[in-house]
Amino acid sequence: MSEQQSAPEQLAAGKSQGGAGATYKVLLFEFENFQGIKAEFTAECKDVTEKGMEKVGSVIVESGPWVGYDRHDLTGEQFILEKGEYPRWDTWTNSQSSYSLLSLRPLKVDSADHKLHLYENPGFAGRKMEIVDDDVPSLWGHGFQDRVASVKALNGTWVGYMYPGYRGRQFIFEQGEFKHWNDWEAPEPLIQSVRRVRDMQWHKRGCFISPDPPSSSREHTGADRYW
Repeated sequence: MSEQQSAPEQLAAGKSQGGAGATYKVLLFEFENFQGIKAEFTAECKDVTEKGMEKVGSVIVESGPWVGYDRHDLTGEQFILEKGEYPRWDTWTNSQSSYSLLSLRPLKVDSADHKLHLYENPGFAGRKMEIVDDDVPSLWGHGFQDRVASVKALNGTWVGYMYPGYRGRQFIFEQGEFKHWNDWEAPEPLIQSVRRVRDMQWHKRGCFISPDPPSSSREHTGADRYW
């Protein structure tokens, strides 16, 4: 996906299959703790109810990552699903606003490198923060703010969260330009933490590990710059 694509082109391209040579497999279960009806997916599905799944209570991602949605047709609130087990709904989201998972697709991860630009205003205007090969649990803690109205994902795939510590509603940023918060289907220009999405091709664990509680001396391996 190139940076020159418009938002509609970008969303359409992002909802296709993952990168060349990538393999994807996810198991959905009707009830919590991997019980009830089971359905296996290796490609996008715009309506899991068509596969006999009236509801989704737990998930196992055998290879991924994937992004799930709380509505049909790959729309609505987004949930990042990386390699691992999710025994109940609150293990893949803590936004408390949605309990449904009705569609999903493979998430393209085509680079080991990560670079993200966050902008204060729409159209890539105002104050800017650059994040390179790092996860940021608090934009405020890194000298920025919580207002993010446009984004450029220059390398890699990212997920932003409404609240610090990777909490709240999630927003997926695949490589490309997002000129307005409507482009990532956010209700307002609010992001307070961001992290990289990595899979087995680039990261041996293939999944996100919850960070340790913040300490007074956090080792910072990436590069943050502000304008």
